[in-house]
Amino acid sequence: MVDFATLRTRMVENQLRTFDVTDYRIQGAMNEIPREAFLPQARRSLAYLDEPVAITDPEPGKLGRYLTRPAVFAKMLQIAEIESGDLVLVVGAGTGYPCAVLGRLADAVVGLECDEALGAEAGENLTELGIENAAVVTGPLEAGWPAESPYDVIVVDGAVETGLDPLFDQLKDGGRLVAVVGRGLSAMATVYRRSGDRTGHWPSFNAAAPILPGFEKKPEFTF
Repeated sequence: MVDFATLRTRMVENQLRTFDVTDYRIQGAMNEIPREAFLPQARRSLAYLDEPVAITDPEPGKLGRYLTRPAVFAKMLQIAEIESGDLVLVVGAGTGYPCAVLGRLADAVVGLECDEALGAEAGENLTELGIENAAVVTGPLEAGWPAESPYDVIVVDGAVETGLDPLFDQLKDGGRLVAVVGRGLSAMATVYRRSGDRTGHWPSFNAAAPILPGFEKKPEFTF
């Protein structure tokens, strides 16, 4: 039988801390939340690998969905500088794992998911774990969720190639957005900060992650 509690502790010690994740709140939240509970039964033994883990089966023509590599996810939360009173939007809630972790760090969390089945599963997972300050809504990821805006922090749980502008409009003045920008080995985890009508950005660290639906570059046609 797999000892998931030990695997969680090893994840914090061997993946997060060695990746300069020094925020004890993030370490504690990820040591507490059972990552395996957000995976299909057949993949639960993969929950604490140092790589993205699929939460959906591959389908032709569709982007797969994944739990982000633990160290990358943790460090994204660290550069977002989340405070206990913050309202956070998660873009790409998946089966609810990022919402569960952020529920331990922020005051309230809105998880946005484009796949209705995943969104329903996320809601069930959060309820089963007794996480009461996170709610899941469904809609296009690239549109954000203006109904609850403005947000202190927006966490895009995956990589993007384009399409962040509508999300910047949903940040509070001084609000932060974090995302992995780009594809493959050249991608960078980047933090954006809104100041008035402008948004500055600061690339932080190299971090490959799967592209989220709605944020991929459209194919260019040539004649």
